[in-house]
Amino acid sequence: MRVAVIGLGAMGLPMARRILAAGHDVTAWDLSVVRRSEARGIALVERAAAGAEVIVLSLPHDDAVKGAAEVVLGAGPAPGCVVLDCSTVAPETPRALAPRFADAGFAWVDAPVSGGPAGAAAGTLTVMAGGDAAALDRAKPVLDAIAGKVVHVGGPGAGAVAKLVNNLLVAAHLLTAAEALRMGERAGVDIAALLSVVNGASGRSAATEVNFPRWITSGSFDSGFTAGLMRKDLRLAGALAAAMGGAGSVSAAVLEAWATSGVEDGADFNRVAQARLRDV
Repeated sequence: MRVAVIGLGAMGLPMARRILAAGHDVTAWDLSVVRRSEARGIALVERAAAGAEVIVLSLPHDDAVKGAAEVVLGAGPAPGCVVLDCSTVAPETPRALAPRFADAGFAWVDAPVSGGPAGAAAGTLTVMAGGDAAALDRAKPVLDAIAGKVVHVGGPGAGAVAKLVNNLLVAAHLLTAAEALRMGERAGVDIAALLSVVNGASGRSAATEVNFPRWITSGSFDSGFTAGLMRKDLRLAGALAAAMGGAGSVSAAVLEAWATSGVEDGADFNRVAQARLRDV
């Protein structure tokens, strides 16, 4: 298939490489000269969407997605082209764009992902898709290259909602795991031993099974996802919660804790848990 990838950051570039390795004809673009310089072996074309049958977007925020949508419409994709927006955005964005693209003869699918840069490189991402089932079927060869699991959760915007639910839980799990482990360590039990217990018991989560051993207790803090991006996602989750009648008290506390954590936006998001471990 003719595939365009727009956005060559920590997620977009490994996805582009996976799609290329699967035998598709890939063109790509990023506004950043630095990111383009890192895309060795991938055809870089400013109007990458021209003639594309599937377009993958991996962009940092709603405004970037909306800008890319205008570029795509003006570039002339192939008839019936499917846009897979793998960015994390507010549900209102795909709900506004999907009808416009349908009117133009294309399909817009909000398809945010979970799994991080490692999952993108391995082709094992989980895709939470909102949009037309037939469009997902047309894009299946591309999805097969990047994802281990694709869940069609509903119509336009449903994928965006699912991603915000997921990331709110990730944010909460990191904080609660750090506080519980801090309590256990102060009571005289080593964190490694506590993690061994928790991960074989009912208290486990991705935070304890993956984040703590891989990035926190190891001291690597190189997940590829920044605290600033998590805060952006949590602002979107907070806005969604407010629109649905307000966040519960626990979620509100999580949103506040992340907003006031003091961890710099450019730092790895797991630094929030590290800071929690050190709280007195």
